[in-house]
Amino acid sequence: MTVPATALAQAIRRPDSQARLARLVRQPTTDVVPLDRVDATSVGMLLAACKTIDIVDAHVVVCARRGNGRVVTSDPEDLRRLDPSLQVVAC
Repeated sequence: MTVPATALAQAIRRPDSQARLARLVRQPTTDVVPLDRVDATSVGMLLAACKTIDIVDAHVVVCARRGNGRVVTSDPEDLRRLDPSLQVVAC
């Protein structure tokens, strides 16, 4: 399981309602991916190409592309706007 650090930061703003998320990120099989120089560059380029501004959504897309994985999200339309081929599971 990969969790972009930007998405974790956004979700954990309400810690009282995120107990399951807190347990998930402590699991040894969960990788929290930082927004480093390489990803920040990819995120910025994706945002410019799509003419959008949500850094978190773009970081999720960049991480999903790298891992060729599916994304579980409550915001599928915004992610599909960034990458229509993205495998998205709406929750």
